[in-house]
Amino acid sequence: MSEQIGNSNGNPNATFSGSGSNAASIAESVAESGPDFDALRAACEARLNGSGQLAGSAGPHCAGTFDGWLCWPDTAAGTSAYELCPDFITGFDPARFAHKECGLDGEWFKHPQTNKTWSNYTTCVNLDDLEWRHSVNLIYEVGYGTSLLAILLSLGILGYFKSLKCARITLHMNLFASFAANNSLWLVWYLLVMPNTELLHHSPMRCVVLHITLHYFLLSNYSWMLCEGFYLHTVLVAAFISEKRLVKWLIAFGWGSPAVVIFVYSMARGLGGTPEEHVHCWMSQTDYDNVLVVPVCISMFLNLLFLCNIVRVVLLKLNAPASIQGSCGPSRTILQAFRATLLLVPLLGLQYIVTPFRPAPGHPWENTYEIISAFTASFQGLCVATLFCFCNGEVIAQMKRKWRMMCFSNRPRTNSYTATQVSFVRCGPPLPGEEKV
Repeated sequence: MSEQIGNSNGNPNATFSGSGSNAASIAESVAESGPDFDALRAACEARLNGSGQLAGSAGPHCAGTFDGWLCWPDTAAGTSAYELCPDFITGFDPARFAHKECGLDGEWFKHPQTNKTWSNYTTCVNLDDLEWRHSVNLIYEVGYGTSLLAILLSLGILGYFKSLKCARITLHMNLFASFAANNSLWLVWYLLVMPNTELLHHSPMRCVVLHITLHYFLLSNYSWMLCEGFYLHTVLVAAFISEKRLVKWLIAFGWGSPAVVIFVYSMARGLGGTPEEHVHCWMSQTDYDNVLVVPVCISMFLNLLFLCNIVRVVLLKLNAPASIQGSCGPSRTILQAFRATLLLVPLLGLQYIVTPFRPAPGHPWENTYEIISAFTASFQGLCVATLFCFCNGEVIAQMKRKWRMMCFSNRPRTNSYTATQVSFVRCGPPLPGEEKV
């Protein structure tokens, strides 16, 4: 689109010349402080006053103006002015150009629906890329919705069967609860916040609170994955451990540590952030995001270490009986260890290691990364619920037992009759002709 504009109208950057030292200093302050619209307006006025305008030239023209986002120069009638798209609007490509039409009567184009002067920013959005982003968001919505249903069903099953209560199931239920809260809030974000441009523009307090709450449960999800990894590693390596006390400490850590991190993040960004960092419901990436990223990276690194040591211990234990009894070959041992590893990967969240760094915009692998990231993030809850609840042997046994009891209790009763034969034994001497028995 920008190449077409450049070819048909010359160099778009040549539409506006330099505007003097005063405008340059104001523009520099704007670049440092973010989208301060009063400063943008002041920079535009200085730019218009300091550059050669068309006021003294012959023929009608449209006077330079500031439309709230960009500064438009004096433009000859019957032509259009072009400016680079603003970089502070979410979804705009700053390498593209917006344009503003000047009519033959020397008046800026007015939109027929609003009858107000209108600048065309539709070219700032890559429509193909926008459709692609909508498809990726749809994957997230379907994945989070499916995972939420599976997680809620798993919580109901694990909570219903009291005989399943143990330290391991308690940790699973807390992890499932963090998945349920995280997935439900992401659904709210994608369905209610993302499509609402007015909400993103004004960024009210309730939207910021949703952002903070969402990231708290996101951190809680990672912390509970770390708790699962630490628990499995501890009970496998330590000989004697009080599981009840360990579970209490893990519950405190799983829900408490994210609260500390999110408090530091919200206070730092709320008190020290620039005006640009406070718009769009805090969606824009800032340096304060490192407060959230560092704990997540530490969690993934520790879980990777736990997994490596767990697999090492499992291999040692699987090889021990094979060396004594010769009942398990090396290939069988490796297969069992590989199966255990695959089961633990979604539980510990180690699938995120596949997508550690996001490619730069426009990179050939960007679309592939987005699809893999969408599937691994949104369907993790479904995968964990399937592996550790629906396919759990103890859960399946309890459900079969419950089903048999329900079938037996609902079976119609039938009357039964018992035939009783009564024999009379006469005591005394035998009668004549009878034998004595």
